[in-house]
Amino acid sequence: MLKTEKILHLKARGRSVRAVREHYLREDVRCGSALCLTCPRDGKLLSEDLTHYVVPDCQILQDYLEVLEFPELRGIIIMQTACQSVQHQRGRRQYKRLCSLLRDTRHDCILFSNEFQNHAYLPREMGESALAWQTRCIYNSCVWYYQHCQKKIPVVMVTEDKSVIRQYNTETQEVYVVSFQIYLETFWPNLKGALELYKSLKETHRERELESREGNGKEYPEHLPLEILEAGIKSGRYQQGVLSVNKHRAQLEGFVRLQGLGGKETDIQSDILIYGTKPRNRAIHGDLVAVELLSRSEWKGRNGALCENETDEKAVDAQAEVMPTGRVVGILQRNWRDYVATFPAKEDIETQGKNAQRVLVMPWDYRIPKIRISTQQAEALQDYRVVVRIDSWESTSLYPNGHFVRVLGRTGNLEAEIATILVENSISVNPFSEAQLAEMPSNTPESPWQVKPEEGDRLDLRKTHLVFSIDPKGCEDVDDALSIRKLPSGHLELGVHIADVTHFVPPNTYTDIEARSRATTYYLADRRYDMLPLILSADLCSLLGGVDRYAVSVIWEMDSSTYEIRRVWYGRTIIRSSYKLSYEVAQQLMDGDLEPLNTEMELHPLKQDPVRLEQLLWAVGKLTEVAHATRMRRDMSGALELEGVEVRVQLGEKHSIDDLVPKQPLQMHETIAECMILANHWVAKKIWECYPQHALLRLHPPARQEFFQELKECAKARGFSIDTRSNKALADSLDQANDPSDPLVNQLLRMMATQAMSNARYFSTGSYTEDEFYHYGLALEKYTHFTSPIRRYADIVVHRLLLAAVNKGPKDNLLGNKDLEELCRHINVRNRAAQHCQKQSTELFQCMFFKDKDPDSDQRCISDAVIYGIRTNGVLLFLPRYGIKGAAYLKNIDGLVLACKDNGRCHWMPGSLQRLPDRIVVTTQEAKSFSYCLFDHVTVRIHVQSSRFHPDSIRLEIIRNRPHSSQEALPSASNPQLARSELVKEVTRTAVEAQLAVEGAEELKPVEHYQEYRQTQGQSLYSMLEELWDLALLDVSGA
Repeated sequence: MLKTEKILHLKARGRSVRAVREHYLREDVRCGSALCLTCPRDGKLLSEDLTHYVVPDCQILQDYLEVLEFPELRGIIIMQTACQSVQHQRGRRQYKRLCSLLRDTRHDCILFSNEFQNHAYLPREMGESALAWQTRCIYNSCVWYYQHCQKKIPVVMVTEDKSVIRQYNTETQEVYVVSFQIYLETFWPNLKGALELYKSLKETHRERELESREGNGKEYPEHLPLEILEAGIKSGRYQQGVLSVNKHRAQLEGFVRLQGLGGKETDIQSDILIYGTKPRNRAIHGDLVAVELLSRSEWKGRNGALCENETDEKAVDAQAEVMPTGRVVGILQRNWRDYVATFPAKEDIETQGKNAQRVLVMPWDYRIPKIRISTQQAEALQDYRVVVRIDSWESTSLYPNGHFVRVLGRTGNLEAEIATILVENSISVNPFSEAQLAEMPSNTPESPWQVKPEEGDRLDLRKTHLVFSIDPKGCEDVDDALSIRKLPSGHLELGVHIADVTHFVPPNTYTDIEARSRATTYYLADRRYDMLPLILSADLCSLLGGVDRYAVSVIWEMDSSTYEIRRVWYGRTIIRSSYKLSYEVAQQLMDGDLEPLNTEMELHPLKQDPVRLEQLLWAVGKLTEVAHATRMRRDMSGALELEGVEVRVQLGEKHSIDDLVPKQPLQMHETIAECMILANHWVAKKIWECYPQHALLRLHPPARQEFFQELKECAKARGFSIDTRSNKALADSLDQANDPSDPLVNQLLRMMATQAMSNARYFSTGSYTEDEFYHYGLALEKYTHFTSPIRRYADIVVHRLLLAAVNKGPKDNLLGNKDLEELCRHINVRNRAAQHCQKQSTELFQCMFFKDKDPDSDQRCISDAVIYGIRTNGVLLFLPRYGIKGAAYLKNIDGLVLACKDNGRCHWMPGSLQRLPDRIVVTTQEAKSFSYCLFDHVTVRIHVQSSRFHPDSIRLEIIRNRPHSSQEALPSASNPQLARSELVKEVTRTAVEAQLAVEGAEELKPVEHYQEYRQTQGQSLYSMLEELWDLALLDVSGA
C-alpha cells in the first residue's frame, strides 16, 4: 500500500487539515491475455493468434478513439491510466463510448487495471507533470505486460509525442514505442480506412489549433456557463428543451419543446420558436438547449406555406398566429451522432494549402448545417455518400468543424442508400460475434435440438391442446401461438403462448448484452436485421408448425357465454404448433372458404380428416368471437381506433419493384391483435402486483389539445364535430364522423388523429405514480409488451419479471428502478429509430418505383388523391392507392396559379390565391374563381425529384380537379372480407350487452375488472397500431 499525505490550509477557518490518500497495490490483478498461464481466464480475453499487443497512450485514446474502434485492429490493451484520462479530460460522453468499446465482444480489446498492479504502477514524482507521469506509468505497464507473458509476444506502445518515442523506443527489447501513423502503415497496411480516418482526425486537430490561435471575429455569442444556465432554469428565466428543426424550413424554423421546468410556474404552454440560424446559436437538431424568451414584440408565427427547403423568407403566412419566440443561450447536452454527407461539385470546393482541402460537405439530413472537414479525397469522392462526425463549433465559425470517417457507397446505389438510412438512425447491424454464436445451442440434422428431460416442471400442452399460429405470409420469427378449447365444466379456455426466449438468453450473457444494445429487430422494406442470432429468431425460439418448442403461456378460463374471465394461469410450457397459418388463410377458413385445403401443403391432410378440420374451424371462429367480446368491453371506455395505410413493397428479381400495394385489413388482424393486447394487459397487472417499484410497463399519455386543432377544422369543414376532451369522447366523435358517400373521409380523420397523438413509451413503475400508467390509445389502466420477445428486448425483460413473479425464474438478476428506467430510455430511443428507419426505407422504395417511369406516359404515375390539408400556397394530399402523403403547389415560383378549365384540366396562369379554413380559392386575371376544398378528390401526376445531397422525394402535381377515372378499389370499412365479422359481432353482442347491463348498475363504483377491456370497433392492424401510437407520421409540409 502506498500512502501520501497533504496539509491543506483552510484560510476561511484559519486551520489546517491533513488529507491522507491510500493506494492499495496487489500482485493478482488479472491481465486478460490468453497466453498467460497464471491469471484467471474468466471474462473477456485477447485472442491467442495475435502477433503483438498494442497499447495507446492517453493522447491517442483521447484524440483517436474512433480509429481504435475499427474491429480489424486487434490485441488492444487499454491501460487504466489512459482510461481515467479520457474520463477526466474528454467528459462523460467519450468515456461511455470507451466503456462500450471495452464491453463489445466484437472488438479484441481489454482494460488492464495497471494502477492496482504492484509492479506495473509507478507513483508520481515531485514536480512531475500529469502527462509525463501518465506516459511513464503506461510505458512501465507495457514492460511489465511483456515480461508477465513470459516474453512470448511483443508489445507496441503508440503515441504522438516525438520526445516519448526518442526516450523509450530503445529502452526495452521487444517493447516498441512508435507513432500511431507508423504503426498503422507498418502493421496494418491493408486497413486503408483506419489510416484515412487517422489522417482526417489529425488534420482536424491541426485546423482547430490554427483557428484558436488566429482568433477571428465572433459569428455567434458565447454560450453561458453551465452553472448560470442551471440557476436560470431553476429561477424560470431560461427554459430547457430539445431543439427540433423543421426539415422543410431548416434555415428558418426550429422549435424547442419544453421539459424539466424545475417546478417553476410558467405561462408558456406551447413550443418555443427559434427563428433563423443566428438565434439558434450553434445548436444542432437534437441538442438539449437552454432558451431565453424574446420580448413579445419580437415573437413570430409559424409559416403555413408550402416550401421546398427555401432559405429565403418569401413564403410568409400572413395568417399565422404569433407564438413564443426565443434564442438559444447555452447547450446543456450535445447529442451529436454520425452524419451522412456528400461532397459539393468540384468547382465549389475551396482549396486551402497544398496538402489538405477544407470542404463544406452537405449532410443528407436537411436539418443539419453544412460541416467543414479537411480531407485530400474531396475530388475522388464526388459521387459518394460518406460518414462525417462533428468535432466542434466555435463561436468564430459560421459552420461546425468535423472530420471524414468512411465511405458508404455511390449515391443512388441501393446498398449505399440503405446504409445511409441505418447510419442516420444510429443503427449498427454488425454480424453477431463468435462469442455470441458460441452461446447458441446446436440444431443440425446430425445433432437436432430436443426438449430436455430436466424441463419437467413445464406444463406439457403437446397432447392436450390444439395450438396454432396466425402470422403474415413468409413470417420466420413466429413469436406467438394460440389455443382455445372447451373445458369439462362448460367454460372456455383461451391460451396465448409466447416463445420462451429467456430460456436461451440468460441475463448478462454476450447474446443478452447484444440484444439489449439493439433493443429491437429492424424491419426495412426489403429486409430485416434481427435482434437475436438466426438460430434463435428463425428456428429454436420461433413457434414453427410440427416441432416442439418452449413457451411462456397465459391461459384464461372464461365463461362460455359472456366471456367473462374467471381465472388466469401464467407459466412455462412445452407446445407443438399444429398449424402455421397466414392471416389470409385464416380469414378464408373463418369465412367458410375451404380452398386453402388444396393450396396450403400443411392443410392437405385435413381433406381426409373431417374431425380435425372441424376442430380447426371451430377454434378460429370461437377465437374471433372472444376477441370481439373483449373489444366491446374496452370500447365502452373509449379505446381509439387509429388509422393508416401500410404499404407493402412487392419486389421482383434483383430488387426490382413490381408494385406498391396497400395491405388489406382483415378481420383476423383484429382478432390476433385483441388476443395479444389481452395477454399484454394481464401480464402488466401481474408484474406490477409483484414488483410495484420496478416493473416495466408501457404508457401512452393524452395528446396535447393544440395538436388536434387541424383535425377539428377539417372535420368541421365536412359538418362534423370532434370532441377531444377524453379518449372516449374522441372515439365516439370519430365513429360519428362518417360520410356514407366517401369512406375515405373517416379514414383521413383517423389518420389526422393518429398524427396528433403523443408517443407511447416504456417506463419503470418506480419512477411514476399509478395514475400516470394509463394507456390513452388502448384505454387500459396498465399495459406492457410481452408477446414479441424475439424482436423486442422489452418483452425479454417482461418475461423475466413474470417468471420471477410466478416463481419460475431467478429473481437475483432483476433490474432495480434506476437501472430499469435507464434501460427504458434506451429502448424508447431504439424503437423510435426503428420506426424512422422503416418509414424512410419505404419512402426510398416508393421513389425507386416511380423514378424509372415516364410521368407523362406511364399510367401508374397518374393517381387519385384526396385533399386533407390547406396551406397558403397549396394543398396536402393523400394517395390511397400508394399510401403516399405529399404536397401540391397551387402557386409556383413564377407567381402563376393553378387554374382549371371547364373540362377539369389544370394549367398555370396569372392570378391570386385566397386561403379559407376549409378551402383555397384560385382567382385568375379574368376574374374566374376555382376552389379546392378539403376532402375533394383530384387527379395527380407523380414524379420523383432527385437530389445529389439529400434523399429523393415524391412530388405531386394536380392535373385535374376531378377524381381519377380509373380509381382502384381501396381498403375500407366496406371491404367484403369484413362481412362475416359483422355477423360475429351480432352473435356475441347480446350476451356481452347483458353482462354490461349488470355492470351498469354499479357504474358509480370503480370496478377495475371490467374497465380493463376497452377497444373501439372496426378494422385495425396490430403491428400498424403499435407503430402509429408510437410515432405520429409527419406530412411532407412540416406544418
